[in-house]
Amino acid sequence: MDTSDINKRIIVTGGAGFIGSNFLLYLVPKYPDYLFINVDCLTYAGNLTNLKSIERAENYRFEHIDIRDFDALSDCFDRHNPTGLIHLAAESHVDRSITGPSAFVETNIIGTFHLLELARKRADRAGNFRFHHVSTDEVFGSLGETGQFTESTPYRPNSPYSASKASSDHLVRAYHSTYGLDVVTTNCSNNYGPYQFPEKLIPLMIRNAREGIPLPVYGDGRNVRDWLYVEDHCRALDLVFHEGKSGETYNIGGRNEIENIELVALLCRTMDQMLGGGPREKLITFVTDRLGHDRRYAIDASKIQAELGWTPAHTFEKGMVDTITWYLSHEEWLDNCISGQYLKYYDEMYAGR
Repeated sequence: MDTSDINKRIIVTGGAGFIGSNFLLYLVPKYPDYLFINVDCLTYAGNLTNLKSIERAENYRFEHIDIRDFDALSDCFDRHNPTGLIHLAAESHVDRSITGPSAFVETNIIGTFHLLELARKRADRAGNFRFHHVSTDEVFGSLGETGQFTESTPYRPNSPYSASKASSDHLVRAYHSTYGLDVVTTNCSNNYGPYQFPEKLIPLMIRNAREGIPLPVYGDGRNVRDWLYVEDHCRALDLVFHEGKSGETYNIGGRNEIENIELVALLCRTMDQMLGGGPREKLITFVTDRLGHDRRYAIDASKIQAELGWTPAHTFEKGMVDTITWYLSHEEWLDNCISGQYLKYYDEMYAGR
């Protein structure tokens, strides 16, 4: 493909990660007249095998770049002349932010600053440049038993991870207010689905239940999360990037609030039905709670529904069956994630708790 005539050249940061992989698998075939440049440094959670089906697509390129490296990013911008950017790259696991917060500050804050600076310069030279910043509901802190997060909920981050994402959100808004950069921000609830690294709750539980080993649940298991199937998230991101109003924020939630203990029990029962044996619920083991563990998240997604017409297509029960089915049919992918480094991390997180 001769990329010189392409009008839309979109950088997607973090495209080898969980959400990024699913998003590129959605975008590349949908927009054959765009060029998508996947910028990823391939940390432990980045996996190019996720993108095998599109790696030779004419409208896809991969750049092995760490967003903390400004010079490498600048060279990438010069070579590809992007017209927009969808920013998914982040250190994202709360537990890791508690034991090692520096990487979260460097990637989520400094890395976002680098991208904003390059986007601002590109917009100054070439006209409009859309910057879509993908964030989390964790920036809002913890809810009580009632209520939902809206786009105007004050920020009250409680972990190094959520604080670093809140900082990057503020930077993005500042670049819109100060420099007029065309930005949109999305704050999503917990994602689940294919290609998610097994440090996260659902693939961790699927892996352990498959192996017949303990299912570690923090505290009393009554923490509530709103779960969003990753394909629904991809559709929402596509809509916001193309149709969202500049300077606006859109909350994206799955309308699937459930306590962690109920989620794990549902997963166990579903796997019992699919595989036989069990009951796998007997594997549930309560462990010492996470430091600063937020009690409840819940997203009000009425704005994106009213303005852009988006609603989630997956119920949690259907999404859970689809997710378990995917992991059980991709056991080699899952087993390849369980390296010595992962097992060391797992022991550090859960041994003796």
